[in-house]
Amino acid sequence: MSQIIMLQNKIYQNFTIEIIKNFLMILFGLSLIALTVRAVSFLDLIVENGYLVSTYFKYSVLNLFGVAPKFIPLSFLLALIIFILKHIQDNEFVILWTSGVKKIQIVNLFFLISLIVFLFYLLLTTLITPLLLNKSRQLLNNDNFNSFLPTVRAQQFSDSFKGFTFLVEKKENNEIKNIFLHDENNSLKNISPNSSDTSSTTIIAKNGILDGKRINLFNGQIISTSQYNENEIIKFDKLNIDLSYLSTTVIKTPKIQETSTIELFKCFFTVDANNKLCEEKGKKEVIQTLNKRITSPFYVPILSLICALLFIKSKKFYLNKASVFLYGFILLLFTELAVRYTGINKIILIIFNLLPLIMTVIFYIFLSYYFSKETIKS
Repeated sequence: MSQIIMLQNKIYQNFTIEIIKNFLMILFGLSLIALTVRAVSFLDLIVENGYLVSTYFKYSVLNLFGVAPKFIPLSFLLALIIFILKHIQDNEFVILWTSGVKKIQIVNLFFLISLIVFLFYLLLTTLITPLLLNKSRQLLNNDNFNSFLPTVRAQQFSDSFKGFTFLVEKKENNEIKNIFLHDENNSLKNISPNSSDTSSTTIIAKNGILDGKRINLFNGQIISTSQYNENEIIKFDKLNIDLSYLSTTVIKTPKIQETSTIELFKCFFTVDANNKLCEEKGKKEVIQTLNKRITSPFYVPILSLICALLFIKSKKFYLNKASVFLYGFILLLFTELAVRYTGINKIILIIFNLLPLIMTVIFYIFLSYYFSKETIKS
């Protein structure tokens, strides 16, 4: 008897390892594909904003943890269905049933594995993902642009920097011709003689050389517009401008997905006019985000019970493998759509939070009842 129990435990252990391994492989694959697509848009950090390549790679890697949680439920659903279909095809489950293992025991095993995935999902959404996304935002704050050169493109207006617009007619390596610079933010320090009264500065030059965060201009003029709309023109043969004071248009304030869960809870229970998230209007988004981080993971165990429907011996179309996958996919679709309205509609909020418990109980009772009937018949 003890040998049988040991053998069953070994089988359960192998099943758990196989499912978890498949789940992690699928999750990593889907996340990598999604990150690759997103990383293309992140190239603007180099091209548009002049950040270092190393900053781009660090930012992309940190954003992997923002992408991965979105694929956890789908990855678990695929991993479990693939595992069940593979072992059904190989008749391995038939051997288990004939050796005395009950179907509900395997269902319990799947449910326990789903709890492991649930805890992993919850840990990511509530702690790790907000923390690392916040780190990625801080990375952009701490590492300002490294070179002005990548942001310059011939015959294209560029507004990669706040209050600063520039246009060049030609660009060859680091040499530029027919340059137009317009500064509305007084970022070009000490260019105008009366910088305190200057509202905007326009610089026109025939030639220029770009050198990191500096630009050397030749044969041009500075047009300073005062607060009283008076223009002052100064011609120059050579002008050396320090561009390090420019600020990129990259959003540096943490977004709600980059805000810690503790801070969101504080906003939920208090009203702070100085914080947009803590205002009455902002609380709708806070509720939605909290539900996405905390309640959504509770839908994962339901997927394990849905997949267990494949153990039911039936030729009916609504219990075949395509239908079972469709049930799981519809649940994921419902979760993704419903969570967006939890901050707007109280009824949807209540349903969204109670449904995981209700569905888990209903599915488990149904499976226990059905498999007990099969045992009695056999």
